[in-house]
Amino acid sequence: MTPAIGSAAPDFELTWRVGEPAIRRSAWQEGRPLVLLFYPLAFSPVCTDELCAVRDDGAQWSELDARILGVSVDSPWVNSRFADELGIDFPLLSDFNREVASAYGVLNDDYWGMRGVSDRAAFVIDASGTVVWAWHSPDDAVLPDFEAIRAAVAEASEPAR
Repeated sequence: MTPAIGSAAPDFELTWRVGEPAIRRSAWQEGRPLVLLFYPLAFSPVCTDELCAVRDDGAQWSELDARILGVSVDSPWVNSRFADELGIDFPLLSDFNREVASAYGVLNDDYWGMRGVSDRAAFVIDASGTVVWAWHSPDDAVLPDFEAIRAAVAEASEPAR
């Protein structure tokens, strides 16, 4: 089940590059808003478009002081190569055991005949670890609304009144 807005975001620790320390979501955030992007499969056309769009908007994410993590069920070797070939400057994590996609309620049991691939989904998690924005689409051809994500990050960054 997808975490509800206002609920605690499931914490996790995943590998991004073999031989490098795993990344724990809560620690990696460093008290900043986090954009968590689930994408079905590396090197697929729409996933490539999505991650390149995020890469190309790097200055806007930096202005918002946002951290970004991508997550797929691909192996760390595949995600590393995907990131390197696209020049992605944020970690693409391997959820090879499908635990994180399950925890976030985005695991698809029939993705073009493949079992256990994550749907395309996006979450904004504030500095305290609370889900403040969520989007989940079983239609793999639909990209998340990046303007809505940036607005949620900006709102999550505002001091409490």
